[in-house]
Amino acid sequence: MSNRDASFYIIDIFIAIYKIKLYTKKFNNANDLLKSMLEWDATIRQLEIIGEATNWLIKLELLENKKYRKIVDFRNIIVHAYFGIDEDEVWFVVKHKLNEFNQELKNLVKQKNIDLNDAISYAKEENTSYKELMVFLDKL
Repeated sequence: MSNRDASFYIIDIFIAIYKIKLYTKKFNNANDLLKSMLEWDATIRQLEIIGEATNWLIKLELLENKKYRKIVDFRNIIVHAYFGIDEDEVWFVVKHKLNEFNQELKNLVKQKNIDLNDAISYAKEENTSYKELMVFLDKL
């Protein structure tokens, strides 16, 4: 089991969702995203991070396995079947599922009274050269 506090996993997910939105905002469909090598690869990487962090939140019993296991399973498909990734499925997740998950995490933080301050401070230290991300972290 990781010694890492749950708040760090939550911040990892918030940051990954933010980055995915940033990477994909100029695209109108899955095929265009797939054809853009940098944004596609960056999006896939952030989805991996979301899946891994979600897995830890399930292990820490902050998220219900039955409901959130599909996020971890999606991560496993991305990691282990990289060349078989369905761009339409990725697009659907990006455009329809991330906002929902983001809101559910915000509700979890409120409901469980999870203090994110240390995790936000750490993320800021790690990302000082990314001004847009610093603004995002300030708003959290």
